[in-house]
Amino acid sequence: MRALARAIDNLKLPAVEKIAEDSQEDPFEVLIATMLSAQTRDAVTAAASERLFRVARKPRTMARLTAKQIERLIYPVSFYRHKAKHVRETCRILADRFGGRVPATMEDLLLLPGVGRKTANLVMILSFRSLRNICVDTHVHRISNRLGWVRTRTPDETEQALYRSTRDRWWPYINLYLVTWGQNVCRPIYPRCGACVIRPYCPQIGVGQVAKR
Repeated sequence: MRALARAIDNLKLPAVEKIAEDSQEDPFEVLIATMLSAQTRDAVTAAASERLFRVARKPRTMARLTAKQIERLIYPVSFYRHKAKHVRETCRILADRFGGRVPATMEDLLLLPGVGRKTANLVMILSFRSLRNICVDTHVHRISNRLGWVRTRTPDETEQALYRSTRDRWWPYINLYLVTWGQNVCRPIYPRCGACVIRPYCPQIGVGQVAKR
C-alpha cells in the first residue's frame, strides 16, 4: 500500500475523487456522481456530473427536474434511463425524509434507490471521513483477487473479506489506490505488469497475457 501511495502520486484522480476534491467533499455531489459512475468511463462520468450540477446542485432542485430532463443531462452514462429515475427518486427522498441532506449512516444510505454498498461506502469515506469503510468496485475486486488478498466471486464478498485480510489503517485508501492503479497499470486485459511497482508482491492470480510494453 505504501508503494502504491507513492506510485499514484502523479496519476490522474478517479472521476468521483476529483469531483469530491473540487466540491470540498460535498456529500450530495459525491453521492450523485458515484451513482452515475457505475459501469461508466471516468471522462463520461465527469462530463455528465458537470452538466447535471450546472442545472441543479441541491436535492430539492434536482427533484423538480423530470426524468427526461435528467436523462438528457447525463447521457451517455451507462443505463442512463434507470439512473435518471434513481437520481430523481433519491433526491425526492432526501428532500422529504432527510431535510435535504445526505444521511451519514450506511443504513440510511442503502435505503436510497440505486445506492448499493459501493456507493454508500464511497460517500462515507469521501464526505463523512469514515475510517471504518472499504469501497469495492470492479477494480478493487479484480486486483484484490490478483494479489491473493482475497478469493472471492463478487464485490460484496470482496468487501467483507478485505475487512478480515487488511489492516484497518488502509481501509479508507484501498479504493483510491487500487482504482487509480487499475485504470493505469493493473488493467482488466493486458495488464502492464512490467511497469508495476508491486510486481514483486503479486502472484498474478488469473492473469493471462500481459502488455508487452
